[in-house]
Amino acid sequence: MRYRLQGVHTPDGQAVTAGSGSDAGGQLPAWDLSDLYPGPDSPALEADIAAATRDSVRFAERYAGQLAGLDGAGLDEALRDYERIEEILGRLMSYAQLRFSEDSSDPEIGRFYQSMNERVTGISSHLIFFTLELNRLDDATLERQLADPKAARWQPFLRDLRVFRPHQLSDDVEKALHEKDVTGHSAWTRLFDETIAAMRVTVGGEELTVSAALNRLSSGNRTMREEAGKAIGAAFGAQKRLFSFITNTLAKDKEIVDTLRHYERPGSYRNRANMVEDEVVDALVSAVRADYGRLSHRYYALKAKWLGLDKLSHWDRNAPLPGDDDREIPWPEAKRRVLDAYGAFSPEMAEIGSRFFDHPWIDARLLPGKSGGAFAHPTVPSVHPYILLNYHGRTRDVMTLAHELGHGVHQVVAGQAQGYMLSNTPLTLAETASVFGEMLTFRAMLEAETDPVRRRLMLASKVEDMLNTVVRQTAFYEFETRVHNERRSGEILPERLGEIWRQVQVESLGPVFDFTPEYDVFWAYIPHFIHTPFYVYAYAFGDCLVNALYAVFQDGHPDFQQKYMDMLRAGGTKRHRELLAPFGLDASDPAFWKKGLDVIAGFIDALEESA
Repeated sequence: MRYRLQGVHTPDGQAVTAGSGSDAGGQLPAWDLSDLYPGPDSPALEADIAAATRDSVRFAERYAGQLAGLDGAGLDEALRDYERIEEILGRLMSYAQLRFSEDSSDPEIGRFYQSMNERVTGISSHLIFFTLELNRLDDATLERQLADPKAARWQPFLRDLRVFRPHQLSDDVEKALHEKDVTGHSAWTRLFDETIAAMRVTVGGEELTVSAALNRLSSGNRTMREEAGKAIGAAFGAQKRLFSFITNTLAKDKEIVDTLRHYERPGSYRNRANMVEDEVVDALVSAVRADYGRLSHRYYALKAKWLGLDKLSHWDRNAPLPGDDDREIPWPEAKRRVLDAYGAFSPEMAEIGSRFFDHPWIDARLLPGKSGGAFAHPTVPSVHPYILLNYHGRTRDVMTLAHELGHGVHQVVAGQAQGYMLSNTPLTLAETASVFGEMLTFRAMLEAETDPVRRRLMLASKVEDMLNTVVRQTAFYEFETRVHNERRSGEILPERLGEIWRQVQVESLGPVFDFTPEYDVFWAYIPHFIHTPFYVYAYAFGDCLVNALYAVFQDGHPDFQQKYMDMLRAGGTKRHRELLAPFGLDASDPAFWKKGLDVIAGFIDALEESA
């Protein structure tokens, strides 16, 4: 169900933080969720629950067991009714999720979130039959129905739904799995979120939230970075049995469901949901791993020299380079930089992006209990997306803003063009819009900078962001794959999880790093492993795709901007092959991924030359 998604997070939790710091030169924006509902006890919210309950029961009474006998117009009417009810449920859960993101440490907010999850799950149980019965229609019946132009509009939704046809279970089992989720995956995810929100890390005598402590790993003071790195390791080390139990439980839960559904391997479900073949993901991962040497190993060896170190410790990975004062960028300037970059590419992109600043659709405040990282939540087309980030005024925060605004623009145009069910974009293509927004902003800032030293520092910062997006996320994917494979032979001890984590970090970051023992538990803070297993490769997919796409733009491809906006407007109606064809690109070609990785390698070449 789409309403279970909570938007799209930035790839590295260390890049953005919550709960401490300045207000970055002025009042930071807070979102206003009243466009969804006035409050958790509002009559409008209760009215929607009542309407969804009533309409879902009537929907089941009218259509259960009847789909094969519908003509095209009848199927269209059924799908429109289904979409209308699903959008109400999406609105309800979006509101609950966004409130929980504001402060997951508040017990009342947690209670409201859990209550809404349970109520919406109960309502949607009346609708489960619909997609299951659609998948049981034989091809000839569906072909007859789709011959009607009204029904033909839903062909992309039905195409993607039928990808899961071989993995579908009986109605009773599907309903049981659906209803048990509130005490299964959703419950463990909530426990993880609330545990992280409640944790405090003592760094230099100061009690910090986990996010604020992670932010210290980007300090220019190496002693402070070391204190933070060891303190984070100690804090998570004290909780490693809990985090290990959560990880083991969810991995086993996934194995049970995957076995029932006959998925070939742990990542197969996510690939199906992303509408990308296992082989395409394999090609991406293989290409990145083969390039560890010329990418991350080479860059971090350079960084060690710039920092005057023979070896880098794990707390040096995000250290600023010498001479990089990373001056504070006030919020109004960040807004201007991003919108100017968007406008230079496409006035339409800038106009849509400006709506997020002209209205209270962004929450950038630094608050205890607030979700770390950043995301753009699409909510529903009849309202608008919301963006959450934690703005400290660093250059990386400007890049995060550009990233999430890319998601926001994508969600607006796809929702307007396609409606609720057809606008839902696979993660791989969703990350394309965000990373492209980052690239536009970075290029604009680089071109505006005339100081060669500052340009080199900006280029190095971009390389680090790209390595975090491509290499680090591929290593995360490797970690997940090894953990889920090994979990099938029995529970994995915390120490073994640490060994697997260390292995993938050594492989991906290279011999210049010295990983001290406390780093072995740093796997525990990555929310993607808990929230959305095997999500992480989508970042690498999007980054490499954007590198190739941007090269086409630089080569002067005709009508590029219009084709790009059309790609965003397509939402979930087209697969990656169809979307990339107008640009002459094919993600199934191994050379495609090398083209994207060559861009990163070229940036590192430039840094070597300037050094």
